[in-house]
Amino acid sequence: MKFRSKTLIAPAAQTPLPEPKRFSLKVALWLLDSPRLGDNPNVKHFAGRLLKQPARQGVVVAQSRLGQMLCRDCGNARDRRIGHELLRQAARAGDRRAQLEYGRLCALGQLNEPAQGRYWLEQAAAQGSQEALRLLRQLPEA
Repeated sequence: MKFRSKTLIAPAAQTPLPEPKRFSLKVALWLLDSPRLGDNPNVKHFAGRLLKQPARQGVVVAQSRLGQMLCRDCGNARDRRIGHELLRQAARAGDRRAQLEYGRLCALGQLNEPAQGRYWLEQAAAQGSQEALRLLRQLPEA
């Protein structure tokens, strides 16, 4: 026997269901930020797979975190190149963490583009990154 109530829930009062893509992004970020799980290579691989689709869709946080993972933790040149591109896209979108990492890679690391590195470090410093300020002081004057 079914019971029907006379009170109706207004459509505006219903909470929308979360999108699966947003859920996978949150799970991936939680896994990477977890102190116990974040350093495990298998967890990083799984989190990377969860971040791939949101990064392709232009989610800046996903681009930033996946780009960092690919640049730091992958051994092959193809993955690092993809990581650099993802970091560049996230940095252009204004992500401070991506600006810092991409500036570091350009100025001090693998890309060897000091002028571009200085530009991205200045952008990160303008958003309040103390690490970017420290790195800018270490760079030789142009």
